[in-house]
Amino acid sequence: MLRRFVSVLCCLPLLLGLALPCDAAELQLSEVRLDPCGELDAGNQPELSRPVGASCYVLTGDVENRSKNSVIDTDVYARILDASGEPVLPNRTRVGSIGDVNPGHSPFALRISVPAGTPGPFVIKNPRARGFNAPVRSRVDVDEDDLLPLERGIKQQ
Repeated sequence: MLRRFVSVLCCLPLLLGLALPCDAAELQLSEVRLDPCGELDAGNQPELSRPVGASCYVLTGDVENRSKNSVIDTDVYARILDASGEPVLPNRTRVGSIGDVNPGHSPFALRISVPAGTPGPFVIKNPRARGFNAPVRSRVDVDEDDLLPLERGIKQQ
């Protein structure tokens, strides 16, 4: 009986350790808006403006990291609704990744393809961001060359 009790006590930390959540960090989003892509934006395809296909939009806003450490691999989640209250991106609340977020306030931008003919104006509900407190994948290099053109434009503003 004692042997069984000791073996259960030894296995208990293992079982509890597997059930612990990973170190996810919640970030606050503010001033979130959805605007059409500019004419010079590479994602904008004016020659393809027809009822079939997709329209280019940019989701922009401000993200606040209240912790003292950077948040790694941050994903943005939101429900985007059209004028009739229907989801623009059905069955999908993750709208994209904004990479690493340093402590403090930072601007962000994500390019989103909205089905052509979707009636606006659009409403953004429950915007939030979540990332990790430590790297979850290996990195090649972290410099200006790794930024997308849309991200480079925001950093310069």
